[in-house]
Amino acid sequence: MKFVKFSFLVLSVLLITSCASKKDLIYLQGTSQAKELVSYEPVLQPDDVLFIVVASENAEVAAPYNLRAITLQSDSEEQLNQQRQQSYLIDPNGNIEFPILGTIALGGLTKTEAIAKMKSLLQDHIKDAVVTIRLLNFKVSVLGEVQKPGTYRIASERITLLEALGMSGDLTIYGNRSNVLVIREKNGTKTMERIDLTKSDFLNSTAYYLSQNDVVYVEPNKTKINSSAVGPNLTLAISALSLIVTIIALTVK
Repeated sequence: MKFVKFSFLVLSVLLITSCASKKDLIYLQGTSQAKELVSYEPVLQPDDVLFIVVASENAEVAAPYNLRAITLQSDSEEQLNQQRQQSYLIDPNGNIEFPILGTIALGGLTKTEAIAKMKSLLQDHIKDAVVTIRLLNFKVSVLGEVQKPGTYRIASERITLLEALGMSGDLTIYGNRSNVLVIREKNGTKTMERIDLTKSDFLNSTAYYLSQNDVVYVEPNKTKINSSAVGPNLTLAISALSLIVTIIALTVK
């Protein structure tokens, strides 16, 4: 009889320890002092690929300041012409080589600042210049305990941490929601910031908006770590123990 009680005690402990606490799973708990919403813009960095177009009311005046488009013949029945505008790569020193204007330092500037600088350099050449800049290689990587880990390209050039996790299918039940790591490179230096998704305070964090090339890592929680340490035979052992307890209980009766 003592064995039966002991077995039930073991099973109870296993069930209790295997249950996840509600506070460990729910996002954005508590209240957060809201800050004034600030417009977010990515900062241009070395190895960024930029699509830059200079336009003017007089197209012939602006033409020399644009890279020549490459015309490709389509294999479709319509034989449509496709144009692919060449792009600019920011070099390790933060510079691009631009037609006529030469070397221009854009690294470390936001898109708005880069456009203003380009227009300033062009004002002696084109009075009504319109400059469009688009970041072509904005991407973030989401790894660890998520449903669909991988690297995601972002067309809008703006994404929040919650949106990135949503694109990856959200955290698995084994993801540690209180210690998500965001790895970021800024001015040649890698920084790491820990985010607690269960607290609403992270909405005011510098990692709420992700930057291009950020890496988000969701580490496993204690349940996943413990199950990995015990091994896959835990379920079999619990089943066997339950069967033994049942047999003994029936025998005792």
